[in-house]
Amino acid sequence: MSEPQVMVAMQPRVALNKVTKRFARVTANDCVSMNVAAGEIHALLGENGAGKSTLMQILYGLYQPDEGEIVIDGQPVILRNPGDAIAHGIGMVHQEFMLVQPMTVVENVILGLKETRSCRLDLQAAALRLQALSDRHGLAVDPWAKIQHLPIGVQQRVEILKLLYRDAQVLILDEPTAVLTPQEKEGLFATLHSLREEGRSVVIVTHKLYEIMAVADRVSVMRGGRMIETVAVDDTSETDLARRMVGRDVVLRVEKTPCQRGEEILHVDSIALRDETGQQKIWRASLKVAAGEILGIAGVDGNGQSELADALLNLREIEAGRILLAGEDISALSPAARRAKGIGFIPADRRGVGSVTSLSIADNAMLGAQQSFTHARGWLLDRKKIVRHARAIIDHFKVRTPDTDFEAGKLSGGNLQKLILGREVARKPRLLVVEQPTRGLDVGAVEAVWQGLLAARDSGCAIVMISAELEEILNLSDRIAVMYGGQVAGVLDASDATAEKLGELMAGGKLTGADDEQAA
Repeated sequence: MSEPQVMVAMQPRVALNKVTKRFARVTANDCVSMNVAAGEIHALLGENGAGKSTLMQILYGLYQPDEGEIVIDGQPVILRNPGDAIAHGIGMVHQEFMLVQPMTVVENVILGLKETRSCRLDLQAAALRLQALSDRHGLAVDPWAKIQHLPIGVQQRVEILKLLYRDAQVLILDEPTAVLTPQEKEGLFATLHSLREEGRSVVIVTHKLYEIMAVADRVSVMRGGRMIETVAVDDTSETDLARRMVGRDVVLRVEKTPCQRGEEILHVDSIALRDETGQQKIWRASLKVAAGEILGIAGVDGNGQSELADALLNLREIEAGRILLAGEDISALSPAARRAKGIGFIPADRRGVGSVTSLSIADNAMLGAQQSFTHARGWLLDRKKIVRHARAIIDHFKVRTPDTDFEAGKLSGGNLQKLILGREVARKPRLLVVEQPTRGLDVGAVEAVWQGLLAARDSGCAIVMISAELEEILNLSDRIAVMYGGQVAGVLDASDATAEKLGELMAGGKLTGADDEQAA
């Protein structure tokens, strides 16, 4: 029996007993039980919509259970709000951070607290205590830095420090690595181990199997609002966890056919671009992509990848260089004209940019190609044709929805992404630009998106895929370009690429020898 199981045999620090939560006709949690030991990293795994976030929001006091109880250190408690949860030593770091951007780190950490009996706040004393916590757990943060100037990874450290400053004994982290670079992930894992050694409990809400295997002691698997099982990480595997989570065997690695490169579709010729503040974001970047290949774009967030996607769609205007599509200079063409020329786009923000969430699935399925779904000489939309088109996407990509009239914004992230992918692929684009195709998706949705991208590639589409997930880059790409400081640091054939090589380029290293020839 492993050490975490021995600890759980004793009184757990937190126990959720037969918790049920309903929202109208939907049962989000159905008689769910789970316990967390002191000094344990406990992963909560499940597909989007499995009920794991609802369960943790109940533990944090954001929701109250309709049935069941919460027990902390052997005592039943009622958590009416997050303040009650914090008073009982439970804190939560959400996917979207709750920080006041213009304020400093120390001001954010003590916000809402009374430092002294006189109600006067001693920022200097708070900063010293904060620095001690930061040093103890490897959370390198300047207490006096303003939040708006900090990278996303450092902002997450501030959220963790807020909880430690309040002496939280149970820390809930919701999808903690979704916005982190590989280097930042390693730093977070080191911090979690430090918290465990101190006797604190950590619950990670996630769907990333390899991270669970790397950091957790035990994992609880939810499916369809119910708790399926809790197992020790030493007694399971990624494949086993995927099967428990989805209820079927899932392919965690793709088998792709050899690349059949056709004519050159995209030529990015030494472009330069600035952001709205005038800061140089891309400088003299050049790339080529052929029909029937996936060019993966790797790099730490903020090194020009998103701006490259914007440039390809003319969402940001380039100040130098050219962009050619099948030999034609499209640098001056509008976004609509570029799409008419055969460029498809799947943006990173699937809700804010990739879809109109207030519209139905059917209406979202035709966005960007409305003229193709008209009759009466283009004056009227052909609703029957629109519904048939939407139904074809739903069936092919297995989008889970009651019907085509369902509001797109109510779909889970994975189902919305499959809808957007289906819409773009159905237009048979010559070039498909994809940003963060599986960010925030569970393994079942990841599998479907990967298969969809490979099918488009095999049909002759040229694909530019920007992803922060090295596993995804290495799995799908035929060639890999790494961006650093707004420039292309190097281009590797996927067969020659390793996580170590890519990591060096992402940190500003250079290609040498044979790799230089490949980059050329």
